[in-house]
Amino acid sequence: MDEKKQKKFLTVAPFECAWREELRFIEAGRGCVAFEAFAHNDVTLVFREQVGSQHYHYKMDNSPNYTVILGSHRNRRLKIEVNGKTVVDAAGIGLCSSSAFQSYWISIYDGLISIGKGRHPFQDLVFQWRDSKPNCSVQYVGLSSWDKHVGYRNVNILPLTQHQNFPRCHIDYKEGAGEDDDDRENKERTDGHEGWGLQNFLESWELSDIFFIVGKEETIVPAHRIILASSGNFSFNSSDGSFIHLPSVAYSILHACLKYIYNGRAQIVESELGSLRDLSVQFQIAPLTKHCEEIIDRFKINKKLFDSGKKVELVYFGPRVQQCGIFPSELPLDIQKLRHFLITCDHTDVSIHINGHGLIARAHKLILSVWSAPFAKMFTNGMLETNASEISLSDVSADSFLVLLQFMYSGRLDIEDETRMGSLLVPLLMLADQFGIKPLHQECCNCLLQLLSEG
Repeated sequence: MDEKKQKKFLTVAPFECAWREELRFIEAGRGCVAFEAFAHNDVTLVFREQVGSQHYHYKMDNSPNYTVILGSHRNRRLKIEVNGKTVVDAAGIGLCSSSAFQSYWISIYDGLISIGKGRHPFQDLVFQWRDSKPNCSVQYVGLSSWDKHVGYRNVNILPLTQHQNFPRCHIDYKEGAGEDDDDRENKERTDGHEGWGLQNFLESWELSDIFFIVGKEETIVPAHRIILASSGNFSFNSSDGSFIHLPSVAYSILHACLKYIYNGRAQIVESELGSLRDLSVQFQIAPLTKHCEEIIDRFKINKKLFDSGKKVELVYFGPRVQQCGIFPSELPLDIQKLRHFLITCDHTDVSIHINGHGLIARAHKLILSVWSAPFAKMFTNGMLETNASEISLSDVSADSFLVLLQFMYSGRLDIEDETRMGSLLVPLLMLADQFGIKPLHQECCNCLLQLLSEG
């Protein structure tokens, strides 16, 4: 592996294992790890009751563990070991790739081990095995290797429910070449600001920190606290704080609700409008409630308009027309709440340090990623900052960066002092260019032209 690539992901040396305290199942014996790996062979994950050491190796471990090896025997086999003994040795040609990162997920539920390949956890199952004497105490996940280096990135621990169903299928993979699907997606997302926004994070596992468990099937739907808290009143303070249980709500209803929040528009069949209205009332999403009630009232006045199978479109129109198209004004988010969360640090997940100034702010990775392609790559591409709770920036004006943050949370450039504006605009313009924030760049240019014309 070249030096440039090694800086962007975690590299595990031969016969070693990387452990992190945060890589643990929420509930012992039950959880899922989704990740990407880059290797010639032997992508190896170890599941233990306790954290191991860096020089730990599963072949010499006397404590209970499950070990899953993808691409064993020169990338030709898939193996599962229990306490050092092989219990599964199946054909699995080309599971690993040394030419591009590949996406995988592995789940464990009371001894049922499911293995999949692809960007979407709980889909594209390739193998499944059940332990007749399950170890329900494994909780920590180790990232290991065999005789060659393995690169890991985008490692995430996900919840798992009892009713998560997987279709059975057999392994049938051939070694691929070229860009992996994530690289193509990231290339598309970073080609420009147009078309990129909060909608790209709708029901995305990336940067998610809250999960809905929906319907009798207990479908898991990821979301983001900062967005939910800014759009309504969602309960995050229960004993089961990472989950919102909606056993009587159909997935289609929740999907329409989240799409309205994340995209500013949604479609739903007319027969489900009442259920969507009820859900919006439950979570106090006022614009959506009002919109649903207006349409329902229209149907009551003229019943001939109602068609139970026809879809109706719900579109949010923000109060500030001049800000249309600029996050967050284009969405049903309370800007005052967003700015308040920046001040109070509620739901924040990253501390921002600037060399020479120390800690200047705590913020939300999601908000930074919505505005800035470089930040999105930093927080989702498996770089060191992906799992880090703090970042450090150099050669950056602290005052200008704070103004940039305020812009990200309001969509407005708000510098009341004209003298201060004159000193901040040029470094702010450079920051907007550095982080690819085109609306801010344009706003700075407009202000500079105005100052020059007045001078």
